[in-house]
Amino acid sequence: MTWNKLDVTEHKGVVTVALNRPEKLNAIDKEMFDELDTISKQLRKRKDIRAVILTGNGGTFSSGIDIKSIVSDKSKVLNLLAKLLPGNANLAQRVSRNWRMIPVPVIAVIEGRCYGGGLQIVMGADIRIVAPSTELSIMEVRWGLVPDMGGLLALREVVSKDVALKLTLTGDIITAEKALEFGVVTEVSEQPMQAAQALCDKITKASPDAIAAIKHTTNRCWVSSERSLLAKETFSQIRLLLGKNFSIAVKRQRTSTDIEYKDRQSFW
Repeated sequence: MTWNKLDVTEHKGVVTVALNRPEKLNAIDKEMFDELDTISKQLRKRKDIRAVILTGNGGTFSSGIDIKSIVSDKSKVLNLLAKLLPGNANLAQRVSRNWRMIPVPVIAVIEGRCYGGGLQIVMGADIRIVAPSTELSIMEVRWGLVPDMGGLLALREVVSKDVALKLTLTGDIITAEKALEFGVVTEVSEQPMQAAQALCDKITKASPDAIAAIKHTTNRCWVSSERSLLAKETFSQIRLLLGKNFSIAVKRQRTSTDIEYKDRQSFW
């Protein structure tokens, strides 16, 4: 597929998805919304990939939604917000939520500005690695709006309620170090892309089924009941024990040889 607002590359099972409107600081227009929705759905179906890196070209992640482009056409606004049922995710929410649904780790590499919709997108990633000079903001309140792109799904898991309210009520721009202190990001690195790639190297040495099961169980049960978590752990473990990649993982540990893993099970 040809991408107009994304730059998609792949190397050794790691897919890198980069927002690609550097001349507009990767502001998110309707076409970028559509392409992010499409690529995330495609990656969810692929059993051969091992990790995803989500980033932005041109030294910045995203300055947020391209307000002028989208608000000028009411049909675009309606298309972003439309949904059949209130509890479903609309297009605006899927560009964040969809990364949570991919059965491999999604690592966001963030530089420059990461404002508004850009920050909500990376909140859908599993891990967020930022450059020291990065600036982040949940900026929707400045436009008289509520954060509505699904980013709060992850925000409620990684920060306390009062911190979430402070960030969303003020729209303050915070530094990388402050974001790390709050728990919004995972790591601050002078070379965030290299740090992400090193992490991917470690992940690709593990069973793709085990990696998928860990992400699946963690995301499904992080805020669920104790009984639900215990049930999901056992069910996932049984599936792993019956899979071919468990036997391969055991052989790799016992013989210290890099036996190639099979593609991920369909279950995940």
